[in-house]
Amino acid sequence: MAKAPLATILALALTLAGCAVAPTTADATRFAADALFAPPSRPIAADRVFAVSEPMRRYIVERIEPLQGTRSRQRALVEALRAKDELKLEYDAAYTRNAAEAFEARTGNCLSLVIMTGAFARELGVEARYRVVNEEETWARRGDIYFSVGHVNITLGRRVGAMTARFDDSERFTVDFQPPPAFVPYGRWQEIEEKTVLAMYLNNRAAETFAEGRLDDAYWFAREAMVRDPAFVAAYNTLGVIYQRRGHFAEAARVLAWALEREPRNTSIMNNLANAWADLGRAAEAARLRERIARLDPEPAFAWFNQGVAAMQRGDYRAARDLFEKEVARAPDYHEFHFWLALALAKLGETEEAGRHLARAAETATTREEYDRYAAELRRVRSARVH
Repeated sequence: MAKAPLATILALALTLAGCAVAPTTADATRFAADALFAPPSRPIAADRVFAVSEPMRRYIVERIEPLQGTRSRQRALVEALRAKDELKLEYDAAYTRNAAEAFEARTGNCLSLVIMTGAFARELGVEARYRVVNEEETWARRGDIYFSVGHVNITLGRRVGAMTARFDDSERFTVDFQPPPAFVPYGRWQEIEEKTVLAMYLNNRAAETFAEGRLDDAYWFAREAMVRDPAFVAAYNTLGVIYQRRGHFAEAARVLAWALEREPRNTSIMNNLANAWADLGRAAEAARLRERIARLDPEPAFAWFNQGVAAMQRGDYRAARDLFEKEVARAPDYHEFHFWLALALAKLGETEEAGRHLARAAETATTREEYDRYAAELRRVRSARVH
């Protein structure tokens, strides 16, 4: 039976689970330990995440307002966002930008582009609603850090009357920068407040700075995420792994145990808590929790991938190919699985098929750096095939 990766697991723009009793700011601050960390290298500036910059205001005046003569404000905004010769937005998951940064760079992950859209909507007086889409869980990794990646989008419209929450359906537009399946059944998505979107941004920045080894900055981002939305459990998980990486195992176990009480079937939190308990010498409790993880998730994400990499290292390319194919079948849009499958195929002399998977890796790359790497490898394989 495959085991869950014994590595740090973080969540990016993760969906939420319902809680019987909503956590409060007191819950958030009681897990803080400011004295254990140096001040942040730069102010967190959470209040500036949705701030509209002067270039954004000029864009409204020059590009969006002229469209409003024959269109509603929300339609004008959507048309400006979608026009290929206007913003020319590019998806890039390298890190999560605030509204002004996303506009300046004309790039961002789904959360940063949604934040930028929400900032425009606020400036234009357009109603904005945010929601997370509960699709099949998507995973990514950086080294030994695994990320559970969620998805968020935004709906723009206007309310029917000042005293109602209902949107005018004829003028409602959903903006999705990384489209989910065409039809998402009711119950597979959850509407969230702007404070939760802000907490998601802060938690993403905490996870990203954690991955860079900047633990002090990561702590302050996670702490602010908890304060901004005490019900956003992913931030408590992030705080727990920050404590764990810094060597504060008791603090890690305390906050992770609380997070698990809020989301008792969350195997990411379980994995991190099991690691914290093992670090504290509570081996029996850690083992029981890992047995529970194995029952809930007998074939965890990246299990076949890690086995495939091990097979590559020992020169068993057929076994590696078979294992990578299983990961591709499970997550057909994850670039790294296609890339490693291509490497195994190339070793087996199947260069045409290797080229196909390298092309798919480039298509699904989430950063410019990844795209350039896969494109270069594709050129090398094609050149070798010609000669």
